[in-house]
Amino acid sequence: MASMRIGIVGLGTIGKAHWKVIRESSETTLVAISDPTPSALEFARAESVPAYADYREMLEKEKLDGVVVAVPNAQHVPVSLACIERGIPVLVEKPVADEVEAARGMCRAAEAQNVPVLVGHHRRHNTAVQRVRQAIRDGLIGRPVTATVMYNQLKTASYFDLDWRRQAGGGPILINLIHEIDLIRFLFGEIRSLQALSSNAVRGFPVEDTAAVLLQFHSGAIATISVSDTAVTPFSWDLASGEFDLMLGTSDRMKRQKVSSHVFAGTEGSVTLPTLQYYNYHGTVEPGWRSDLNAETLMAEGGDTYVRQIEHFARVIRREEAPLVSGLDGVRTLQATLAVKDAAASGRTIVLSEQ
Repeated sequence: MASMRIGIVGLGTIGKAHWKVIRESSETTLVAISDPTPSALEFARAESVPAYADYREMLEKEKLDGVVVAVPNAQHVPVSLACIERGIPVLVEKPVADEVEAARGMCRAAEAQNVPVLVGHHRRHNTAVQRVRQAIRDGLIGRPVTATVMYNQLKTASYFDLDWRRQAGGGPILINLIHEIDLIRFLFGEIRSLQALSSNAVRGFPVEDTAAVLLQFHSGAIATISVSDTAVTPFSWDLASGEFDLMLGTSDRMKRQKVSSHVFAGTEGSVTLPTLQYYNYHGTVEPGWRSDLNAETLMAEGGDTYVRQIEHFARVIRREEAPLVSGLDGVRTLQATLAVKDAAASGRTIVLSEQ
């Protein structure tokens, strides 16, 4: 099986995470990178990887089977379109764009050119997430009723040394909540409407530091999400799942917290993430709050989420699989996330379109 020749545009934190797994996987070969910053160019050249300040030069000079787009959000669409115009499949980091219409335009271009687009909502590739999705589909929790999601952790003061992280778009809604929106769509289905509140009371920056969201799904299920980058808790996917370590390569330094940050409950039981606990009343004469709950642990195979994502991208390039997170999926997640900002600003309930 031929190894897919991959280029990376953007060599920040997530770009370097892709660099690592592309080089580790037998299904991919890192061919070149593009990044305008001198430090990124020096990093690549020190590793004997061809480096370009202008991504268009890389696209013209290198023979590429696929490109990972890991640039700032506002550049996702123009870089992806440059690849699509050349017939090169893309793995574009989340959010797929910074505006819904721009994202839709990119999807239309990809469809017209018959070029696959995979959006980098990496959690869908996590084996625990996939196990819970299968459990819900198999009816283990019965009819979905409610979900409770927490993403609350303390980001360091130095994190905000970059100006854009203190401005609109740099807060936890677009940086972190978007992952929770995509995950909850993946597990519970499409969102019909939402309400939200946000606050910048702790840090006082122009951007929010805390938000809470109430979601209603087309199925009738309801969910709540709380998100904050200024709260000291272990209750966040990054700290509980171990994926933060995978991204930064810090598995020997960071301590994984053995807690659940996500609970998905229905009429017959509930499941948790990332701990994979399954609670039910099976075998109970009269199921209900006066009886003891059974507690089981679901089993899931292991595997590095980012490696699984890049190897899926290789199969997408070869047209062996459809993208697990399509461009349209990325549009829907972006639409819902931007609606959270609208709902928080206006105090209104936002009803989402189905497009």
